[in-house]
Amino acid sequence: MDQEFKRELILENYQHPFHRGLKGEEDGYLVKNTNNESCIDNLDISLKIEKGRIIDATFDGEACAISTSATSILLRKLVGLSIEEAKELVENYEKMIEEEDYDQEKMGELLAYQDIYLQPNRKTCALLPANAVSEIMKQLKKQ
Repeated sequence: MDQEFKRELILENYQHPFHRGLKGEEDGYLVKNTNNESCIDNLDISLKIEKGRIIDATFDGEACAISTSATSILLRKLVGLSIEEAKELVENYEKMIEEEDYDQEKMGELLAYQDIYLQPNRKTCALLPANAVSEIMKQLKKQ
């Protein structure tokens, strides 16, 4: 994925994010807030899970281009996955952001953030949606 395509993908998902519009617990969604204390990023992410599979994902809030676009792309990839598949995807994504060994073939459009380590202050932005999804997964284990 070349740099120009990465920029276009991030910009498109920032300006026209998928899954925008929060759904709440009253609709059967698990909701988690995630924020970056050093900037404006503050997102609520909700997942609807039925029979061990993510059937819908939504988000809302205010955030920078990296956080918003990463949330848009990650949620789009999560819909349809089993809980275990979603957990693996999120862990793989986190490894990519943290410059650890990861499976590039499973990332798809999330590869737009593979060079985010070049801007260390943006890693937190890219990890916000993954952090929220991980927290929701932890909630599931407690149920």
